[in-house]
Amino acid sequence: MGLSTHVLDTMHGAPAAGMAVALYTTQGEQAQLVRHFVLNADGRCGPLYADGALRAGTYRLVFDVGAYFDARGVVLPKPSFLDKVSLDFGVADPAAHYHVPLLVSPWSYSTYRGS
Repeated sequence: MGLSTHVLDTMHGAPAAGMAVALYTTQGEQAQLVRHFVLNADGRCGPLYADGALRAGTYRLVFDVGAYFDARGVVLPKPSFLDKVSLDFGVADPAAHYHVPLLVSPWSYSTYRGS
């Protein structure tokens, strides 16, 4: 069914439109870039894999939150508390849909497996 992501900016109460994200496959400490993308006006991107292309294994999404909040004009100390948020997750059933949302502010983040 695929893989998708969605980011909500909890500081502004809005989707994180324009945030840059990178998707990697991982094996141990090794990471292979799959693609870079920018979130749309709804803070979404997906599907990241076409139907049937997602494989069982481990993956990493890296969200460029520091650059996003900087572009929004948020004044933060340098270096900022959060720069890039990296989420490592596993896909056990590639026939299922994996949705990886991120709720983020300049000082905190939360994630879960969505639907």
